[in-house]
Amino acid sequence: MCFPYHAKPPILPIAGAAIDSEDLTLTASDGNQFAAYVARAEEPLGPAIVVLPDVRGLFPFYEELALRFAERGYDAVAFDYFGRTAGIGKRDAEFEFRPHIEQSTFEGVKNDVAACVAYLRADDPNRKIFTIGFCFGGSGSWQQAANGHGLSGAIGFYGHPTRENFPGGSPAVVSLVEQFECPVLALMGGADQGIPADVVEEYEQVLTDDRHPHEVCVYEGAPHSFFDRGFEEYAAESKDAWERVLRFIEQYS
Repeated sequence: MCFPYHAKPPILPIAGAAIDSEDLTLTASDGNQFAAYVARAEEPLGPAIVVLPDVRGLFPFYEELALRFAERGYDAVAFDYFGRTAGIGKRDAEFEFRPHIEQSTFEGVKNDVAACVAYLRADDPNRKIFTIGFCFGGSGSWQQAANGHGLSGAIGFYGHPTRENFPGGSPAVVSLVEQFECPVLALMGGADQGIPADVVEEYEQVLTDDRHPHEVCVYEGAPHSFFDRGFEEYAAESKDAWERVLRFIEQYS
C-alpha cells in the first residue's frame, strides 16, 4: 500500500497564500459521476495540475497536496477513482478500498482524467495541464501521457513501469512510451522492494531509446512512499523531489 490515511505531504504551507478550495462532483464522458477536490490560486500562473491518488483513492493527503500547488500559483484537481463502484461520499480510514481498486479500469481512469482536464480548461482550451500521481497513480499519470489529453507533462512518484492490467485492461507503461505526447518525470525510491532497480533501469532505457524527453531520479535508500511528512529521515529526498516537480512544471509550461 502507499500512504497511510493520516499521512501528510512533506511540503510546508506558504503563510498568507490566498487560495480557495471546494469539493466537486464531476461527470465523465461515460456518465460516471465521481468525487474531486479543487484548489485554486488567487493569482494563477496559467498551468494546472490533475492529481492521481494511490490505491486509497481521494483522501486528505491529496487534498492537501492540491492546496500546496495552489499556494504556488497552480490550480489543482485531485480526484477519486471509485465513483463507479463506491459513490461519491467522503470516506474515513476504515474504507475498504481494495475491492474497488480491483474493479478500476484503464478506460475508466482515462475518462475521469479527461473530465478533470476539461474542468481545468473550461475557460481556456489551450491551458497547459500536468498530471502527477503516486504508486498506482504514478503509473496512471504516465499512462495519461499516451491517452490523448494534450498534456504538457506527466509526473509519477514510484509508479510501476512494467506491470500490466493494473488498473484492469491497462498495458505496461513501457509499452506506451512510443505514444507519449509529453515529457515525463519519474521519482523513485532506490530501496522500493516492489519496484526493483532493473525495472526502473528498463523504463529509463526505453525512454532514452525512444529519445523521449524525460527525467528519472532514484533516491538511493528511500523506500516506497518516502514522500511523506512522517518519514523525517527522508526529508532531504522529499524536498529535492518537490523542487524537481516544480522545476519540471516550470520548464514545460
